[in-house]
Amino acid sequence: MSGIILLLFLHVFCLAQKPRARDIGIPFNGTPGKYNTITDVKGIEVGYSTIISGNGKNIRGKGPVRTGVTAILPRGHNNNPVFSNWYSLNGNGEMTGTTWITESGFLEGPIMITNTNSVGVVRDAVLKWYVKTGWYKEDFWYTYPVVAETYDGFLNDIYGFHVKEENAYEALDSAKSGFIKEGNVGGGTGMMCLGFKGGSGSSSRVVKIKDSIYTLGVFVQANFGSKRNLTIAGVPVGRELKDTLNYEFKAAPSYEPGDGSIIVVVATDAPLLPHQLKRIAARVPLGIGIVGGRGENGSGDIFIAFSTANPSAFQREDFTKLDELPNDLISPLFDATVQATEEAIINAMVAAETMEGINGNKAYALPHKLVMDVLKKYNRVK
Repeated sequence: MSGIILLLFLHVFCLAQKPRARDIGIPFNGTPGKYNTITDVKGIEVGYSTIISGNGKNIRGKGPVRTGVTAILPRGHNNNPVFSNWYSLNGNGEMTGTTWITESGFLEGPIMITNTNSVGVVRDAVLKWYVKTGWYKEDFWYTYPVVAETYDGFLNDIYGFHVKEENAYEALDSAKSGFIKEGNVGGGTGMMCLGFKGGSGSSSRVVKIKDSIYTLGVFVQANFGSKRNLTIAGVPVGRELKDTLNYEFKAAPSYEPGDGSIIVVVATDAPLLPHQLKRIAARVPLGIGIVGGRGENGSGDIFIAFSTANPSAFQREDFTKLDELPNDLISPLFDATVQATEEAIINAMVAAETMEGINGNKAYALPHKLVMDVLKKYNRVK
């Protein structure tokens, strides 16, 4: 009987999980981790707050609302800073707190992702959450929360300022390991990508370097790119589907193909120091380029990388000893970064569902069957 119950549970669980790129047959290089998400890096937790309400004409302050908040906690709900660094391909965007990361080499708390106009409220909420949860044990402390954004104003009442403190709290408090949702969730709720609906996506890679096995995971908030450049598994899918399911703007915004942004978070358990993590973050654009990103003028393409190794690295008064992967052995992690970034973006698009937002503006879901038909046409799959 217990076996039957387990099978029923797994069946229901699988039905609840949205299909992912590999599930529909899209091929990728590299070996993913257990969940094929950033949470394959031990200790990482991801949480969301998703806000969806209203339909029809945009009434500022009332909606329709299509937005949210994402929280990524490098060591879960434990305050233990990690080595980190960041990189910008095109700076038409925001990621707060990065000046101190460059200077200190440490990421001291969660990474939050939301919409462009909600960076401030989320940043303030993180500070209040620190106080509320006793994140810092010292009597005196200062910190610079990391909050990144992409623009969802084509589908969301972005000037209605619907993200509140409680949404940031919800994302932080709900963060967990294991399977995570993708597509129209969290900060990715109202995002569009490469001519179709975009959003939140993740992937991971497992690599062997000498006798050690390391995991590298990527999380993206994908809201970038022109349909004409969409490339999946090396196939020009965007050109093949150029007349299919195009964005519908009933009240046309000031939109140019390629406008948007992408935020990418890279995590690994490999023992990398801040200068090496800068090198990891700088490889993210290669994965974005594979799927069709070009770093257009209107796109904010900002990336952050961190390592969960060296758990005793952060000290205020004591000396510490560190492990460091030699630079001559780092290339497999570069390759993993490129591969996982590519797949995370496509996972976001595969999971995303068609969404109608303000004024009837609509972004269509990536059509799974048509994509596979194009891949078959180019003999990429059988």
